[in-house]
Amino acid sequence: MKKKIMVVDDDEKSLELVKSYLEPDGGYEVLALAGAKEILTQVRAFKPDVILLDLLMPNMGGIEACEALNSDPLGSKVPIIVISALEKDIDKLQAYKQGIVGYLVKPLEKNIIIQAIQKALEYK
Repeated sequence: MKKKIMVVDDDEKSLELVKSYLEPDGGYEVLALAGAKEILTQVRAFKPDVILLDLLMPNMGGIEACEALNSDPLGSKVPIIVISALEKDIDKLQAYKQGIVGYLVKPLEKNIIIQAIQKALEYK
């Protein structure tokens, strides 16, 4: 059975790139969201095994999305990998305080994403 990966990023090119890495021959089922506003609804409907979550997005950023997921019984059980265009220690610290299992910096490479997902699946 394919593992389900939710990718949340306001950058359409990043969404398509990650999706191309993971589907169809990557062996994953991917749900791509262009923002985090509906993340809890989508987590309940899709039931992802791992979430790749952009840190800087309009309306609801990655930290806010982590807080929302952590307060939800189902969302709190899903490992989160943060993706960001910036590698700032303060952002990393805030993200790790929210219980993320990985922090990746763009540009994203296929092998790095696959390794991070495999590691995150061990947390489940």
